[in-house]
Amino acid sequence: MSPRNPWTVFSATSTGVVAVFLNISGVNVALPTIARELGASAAQSSWVLLSYMLVTTALILAIGRLADIVGRRPLYLAGYVVFTLATAACALASGPELLITARTVQAVGAAALVTNTTALLTDTFPAASLGKGLGLNATVAAVTQAIGPLAGGAATTLLGWRGTFLVTLPICLVGLVWSAAVLPRTARSTAPRERFDGVGAVLSALALAATLLTLSPDVLAATGFDGVGPAVVCGVVAALLWVLFVARQRRRPSPLVDLGVLVHRMRGPLYAAVLLNAAAQYAVVVLASLVLQSTGRHDALAAGLLVSPLALGTTVAAVVAGNLVGRVAARTMVTAGSAVVLVGTLLLALVLTPDGAYAGVFVGLFAVGAGTGLFMTPGTSLLMLTVPAAQRGIANGVRSALQNVGFLLSTAVALGIATGGLSGADRADAYSGALSAAPSALGSFGDGVRAALVVLSVLAFLALAACVALPVRRSTRVASTTPEET
Repeated sequence: MSPRNPWTVFSATSTGVVAVFLNISGVNVALPTIARELGASAAQSSWVLLSYMLVTTALILAIGRLADIVGRRPLYLAGYVVFTLATAACALASGPELLITARTVQAVGAAALVTNTTALLTDTFPAASLGKGLGLNATVAAVTQAIGPLAGGAATTLLGWRGTFLVTLPICLVGLVWSAAVLPRTARSTAPRERFDGVGAVLSALALAATLLTLSPDVLAATGFDGVGPAVVCGVVAALLWVLFVARQRRRPSPLVDLGVLVHRMRGPLYAAVLLNAAAQYAVVVLASLVLQSTGRHDALAAGLLVSPLALGTTVAAVVAGNLVGRVAARTMVTAGSAVVLVGTLLLALVLTPDGAYAGVFVGLFAVGAGTGLFMTPGTSLLMLTVPAAQRGIANGVRSALQNVGFLLSTAVALGIATGGLSGADRADAYSGALSAAPSALGSFGDGVRAALVVLSVLAFLALAACVALPVRRSTRVASTTPEET
């Protein structure tokens, strides 16, 4: 087939989606085994997850803009190489410090893959079938998230925690070769003599990192800077960096972020909904996995099976949403998706406890997944079709950055609240699945998980409010929308 065939491009980008999401969901389930076998502290255990998300978030804006200038293909392939090598390094790590370092490098590659996938598909698919393409892309991600906990749990049970990374390597190698063969070479900006804003990229990365540290005291505590003082300092630094960044972008002829991308009556509320939905739903799998393994009754494989309803719900809803795009208004679908996420998080706040009945947990996980799947496809399609082709990389970069900010905040805040009432030793036991020997600590952990889920429910409610604030217009039927119409 021709390399310009959109479905050929889809087959290539799908390998990157599978590699990234298989690794993410597998590590979430394998975390207790990683903590136990590497002897990681509570802080190190949390940083196995947080270091990856922090670096990915900090780089997405820069990579999105760079892709608009030099082309999606070279950035995507470079990201694939980095991700593959770093995944191998993760599997060979001999201690928690080395694993965290390898995860940090892995995040650089993941940022390039995640940022460019949607833009490559939007460049390749015609508007009439873009919703279907993005819907199937979301379905691939959802199916991988469903398989990820099972594959990661099975690999961890059979091979130890290193198996979680080893199962990803063959996919990376095949995907890299296939992507090099079929990705188009023409997806780049047509503006003359555009120059990459390196200073703006550094400012945005530092500003994002400082903002995340300000809003996530538990992340700061994990670095050894506990208390109110360091958070205040980070807040001041973040505010200063954002002022400098905005001032630079306003006077640059080729800015890293065209602020007009953000100032739009459709995109503004939609970007807010992306951030809040990600923050509301992402930590649910991590919390559920820790709770299910905290009593010692379930190993990684069993936990992977038990959390799979969330990804199952995402898969089903993403398929339904892909078929409805173009027939049902995007505003209606994203609003319904946010409402379903809210119902799911509230239900989990009531039933997700170490000794709770699983039937309610199943329904709650499925609802969170279904709401996420219903939100993703129409939301992404609507966003990508409201910007010119030359700005799709940065527009999707902003979306990806906000989504990853939500992921990181969700994880940091949820883990901080869930383990906040535990002693240092009990926190380490919570991460390693060894709380069964301390009944009182197990009860405190259950209370903390419930409180964390209440906070996630509040975020889901705010996401619903952002969706309701979207303007009602004919062009929200995204299949017939073009950038000029919006």
